[in-house]
Amino acid sequence: MKVIWTRHATERQREWQRTLGITSPEVEAVVLNPTQIVPGDAGTFVAQSSRGSGLLRVPFVQVGEDRKVLTVYWTSKVDKYWKGE
Repeated sequence: MKVIWTRHATERQREWQRTLGITSPEVEAVVLNPTQIVPGDAGTFVAQSSRGSGLLRVPFVQVGEDRKVLTVYWTSKVDKYWKGE
């Protein structure tokens, strides 16, 4: 499985790297091996894993066997986004 980056996702990752040190390999690790995948809007999915006191969330679409990253963000709102088992 390959990770395809959109321009927007690349720009957002760079912004988060400056503020929280979130690297592109870290984002790829989340999208390829997330702790959890939840449904997003309009047929998208969100791969998410805990990071520090929050969540690193990576919205993506499945393109064949590959995953196309739409954006990247970190949030402290764990209770809002984490889906209980």
